[in-house]
Amino acid sequence: MLAKVAMIGGGSWATAIIKMLSNNIKEKEIFWWMRNTDAIEHIKKYHHNPNYLSAAEVNIPSTNISDNICEIIHAANYIILNVPAAFLKDTLKDVKPEDFKGKKIISAIKGIVPDENQIIAEFLHEKFEVPLEDILVISGPCHAEEVALEKLSYITIASIDVEAATYFASLLNTRYLKTNVSDDIFGTEYAAVLKNIYAVASGICHGVGYGDNFQAVLISNAIREINRFVNAVHPISRDIKESAYLGDLLVTAYSQFSRNRTFGNMIGKGYTVKSAQLEMNMIAEGYYAASCMHVINKKYKVDMPISRAVYAVLYEKHAPQMEMALLTEQLS
Repeated sequence: MLAKVAMIGGGSWATAIIKMLSNNIKEKEIFWWMRNTDAIEHIKKYHHNPNYLSAAEVNIPSTNISDNICEIIHAANYIILNVPAAFLKDTLKDVKPEDFKGKKIISAIKGIVPDENQIIAEFLHEKFEVPLEDILVISGPCHAEEVALEKLSYITIASIDVEAATYFASLLNTRYLKTNVSDDIFGTEYAAVLKNIYAVASGICHGVGYGDNFQAVLISNAIREINRFVNAVHPISRDIKESAYLGDLLVTAYSQFSRNRTFGNMIGKGYTVKSAQLEMNMIAEGYYAASCMHVINKKYKVDMPISRAVYAVLYEKHAPQMEMALLTEQLS
């Protein structure tokens, strides 16, 4: 059966995945939903997203791009969700569980749904009755900006149904994009959420004046925090040094393209949360994740001093310099 893939979202990561799908040689039909009607008309006319990765060429039939989400979902058998986690409920407000029935739902979000405090797989399973074996997760160290430049990148496709993950991975492989497959949907999702918090921490530390030596200590402690947490939530055999875990953490903590690191750096330099968000004009998932993980960890009680420190700075208004100084006494 011909793969019909729908992208839900219009940001930089959505645009990058559209590019991957378009450049992949396997036969498929691609559909794209986004909210911005002006952007849709621009893409139809000029074949570029005017707001994100505008240099990337978009090769999709004009009839396959729409602001009608139900129409796009009904047309496809693979649905990629790629909007900020904070906006997912609103994006899907007109979608019913039966609209997802029999389809593979792929999360490319790397965030937690606020209020519910659930990773995307849990949210889809509970609210939309999607069987866990029909849920796939895209993770790994893969900044959209480098995909647009066709710099070699690696992603991991995770699913309980490894055969489904393998097939979907085959729709993305290109000369500049390599794929790995995993059966760890819970571990890869939580690791993708947590690395955003640690990237914020990395930015805060840089903003208040810590150097590369401390950054290395911070991130080596962060991967241990991730390992403790994912083992508490979903204790299966996994190698935390794989690119879906450690690799994603490293690139998000260090890269010039990391919006979470940029956000944290602004906080460390004295910006308020609101002023940093306004100046960036992009979503830093780590801000929302810090609050959600604070609530979630009340259940698991995992020792997570870095995550706690970020929460204290962002939500309890602790001074970044003081909080990071306290954190230095808890790391090894």
